[in-house]
Amino acid sequence: MKIAVALSIAGSDPSGGAGIQADLKTFHQRGVYGMAAITLLTVQNTRRVSAVDVMTPELVEAQVSATLEDIPPGAAKTGALGDEKIVRTLARMAEGFKFPLVVDPVMISKHGHALLTEAAQRALTEALLPRAYLVTPNLPEAAMISGISVRDAESMERAAEKIISLGARGALIKGGHFEGDAVDLLRFENETVLLPSPRIETRHTHGTGCVYSACITAELAKGNSIKDAVAAAKEFITRAIASAPGLGQGYGPVNHFVCGQ
Repeated sequence: MKIAVALSIAGSDPSGGAGIQADLKTFHQRGVYGMAAITLLTVQNTRRVSAVDVMTPELVEAQVSATLEDIPPGAAKTGALGDEKIVRTLARMAEGFKFPLVVDPVMISKHGHALLTEAAQRALTEALLPRAYLVTPNLPEAAMISGISVRDAESMERAAEKIISLGARGALIKGGHFEGDAVDLLRFENETVLLPSPRIETRHTHGTGCVYSACITAELAKGNSIKDAVAAAKEFITRAIASAPGLGQGYGPVNHFVCGQ
């Protein structure tokens, strides 16, 4: 039995709504065998992040190397990376990746806790983005990376083009922070695709970026095109938000039981 394989290189969320835990749940729901290399440990729940402990770059590299030598993935993604040394270590390793890399530039937690230092943000822009098949920033992250104030579809496209000019092959700008419909913009190989969905009024959106990028990674691991992968992920995350189980007293997780492969 041949099965698609995906790798997540990200932080751990003990409450299960984001990070490695969310990625592995999403891989499973999309019919993909999931592997994980942990970059940092957090102490968090739906209400707060109270501690972050970053792994050594040597340990992160060893985890990734162990997966690659034995069960090579069809695609991989990054999440919270913590510090500059880890970012640059992964950028060096990514030079030899023979599979697409989705970079989710996780900079700040849902609770406002920094998950990437300023030096690491520069390293991500300089070293890791040029290795990315797709970058998936939300609006604040897109503005920070591109230097463009993202206010509408036109500025979203300009920000995506700027990110691509930094070396990434494609960019998906997520419009969840806009008012009105949640419109995302995919820019890939000189083509722009808008992906609208009705806005869902809920506070239970913890881990949406992780689930979205993990679903894209899973679809790429199965050999699907970038447009098909993003479209499937957009539909998946929309249903996951709409059916969020309402867990926790703060920003609860989306519904990880959403089906569909």
